[in-house]
Amino acid sequence: MTTDDRYAWWRLLASVLLATLGGIGIWANVIVLTEIQREFGVDRGGASLPYAATMLGFGVGGLLMGRLIDRYGAMWPMVASSIFLASGFVLASQVQSYWQFIAIQTLLIGMLGMAITFGPLVADISHWFLRYRGLAVAAVASGNYLAGSIWPSLINRLVAADGWRLAYLVIGLVCLVTMVPLSFALRRRPDLATGAEPQGGVHGRVESPVPRWLLFGMIALAGLACCVAMSMPQVHIVAYCSDLGYGPARGSEMLSIMLALGVVSRMVSGVIADRIGGLLTLILGSVLQMLALIAYLPFDGLVSLYVVSALFGLAQGGIVPSYALVIRQYFPAEEAGYRISAVLTMTIAGMALGGWLSGEIYDLTGSYTAAFVNGIGWNVLNLAIAGWLLLLRRPARMATA
Repeated sequence: MTTDDRYAWWRLLASVLLATLGGIGIWANVIVLTEIQREFGVDRGGASLPYAATMLGFGVGGLLMGRLIDRYGAMWPMVASSIFLASGFVLASQVQSYWQFIAIQTLLIGMLGMAITFGPLVADISHWFLRYRGLAVAAVASGNYLAGSIWPSLINRLVAADGWRLAYLVIGLVCLVTMVPLSFALRRRPDLATGAEPQGGVHGRVESPVPRWLLFGMIALAGLACCVAMSMPQVHIVAYCSDLGYGPARGSEMLSIMLALGVVSRMVSGVIADRIGGLLTLILGSVLQMLALIAYLPFDGLVSLYVVSALFGLAQGGIVPSYALVIRQYFPAEEAGYRISAVLTMTIAGMALGGWLSGEIYDLTGSYTAAFVNGIGWNVLNLAIAGWLLLLRRPARMATA
């Protein structure tokens, strides 16, 4: 199998489009959070629970879909997931109870629907590139950020016109008519048996001086920690702006800016990773994310929040794709679908945990200040693990010499 060829670039384009369309499953509930709170009569923590449940379903589904892609290729799992995702949004628009809404968000939208559009698609595209693997992985991982920068304005208009239920119905129909046809662009399967990774180079295989289970567990914990920190602004910026009196529309604009610049950050980080490797790119992004989180503490004016949200978007975009690059260096290609999906599942679990935890901290303290401090603490844990991984690299490289 050749890499970085014309077909690989066409496959990358289709994968980015699928990730962008399917990524709406992450952000729809964020945009309508306050609407859900009012309609079902729950507090802020309760309104955050559907998002957390969706992300947990998203994570579990990523493990399932990663296994299916390793075994059957990407096309048929993508077709099935597209239908489940569309059905989930249509059914959610008709629910009569809070718990029905949570169940559909978790099972159809999260687990069986959008899960395939993140970790499994990232793992799949990593087989088709070597020289530009960092860029390709970052591009597909940017799909959920593109979704967050494109979809919110449409959802807000639909909600303003006729409520969140109309918005969910339209999303379901759009996903059905676009994602199923795009899925057939993924019909070719990589030949993993002949796709041995070269030794050395920024994307070459590296032998670990510690047991593989320990290495994998620490990478997964790092993914959890960084995304608990990341979730505070992404999940609660709309509600935060509402509490400050700026209104949800301003918060939605900040979220769109944050995620649009996150796309820029991910693409730039992909180019950087193709030069310095995934681990150093991970450390760089984690440091910048922590500095941006700290900047939220003293600044809560409207203009300053726009600026800090933009800086946050530029800071954190390259972190998550870096885990896929690290996994591909330490583990065999035939395990990529499962292992990359598992680690990215931990990042999703971090978003779910952080999104829910921030809501609970808000309910306990009456403000988001402590929630930002909580995120900073988790970011420190991520940096500590990344630093440990860096210390392992020198003996690991000596072992491969």
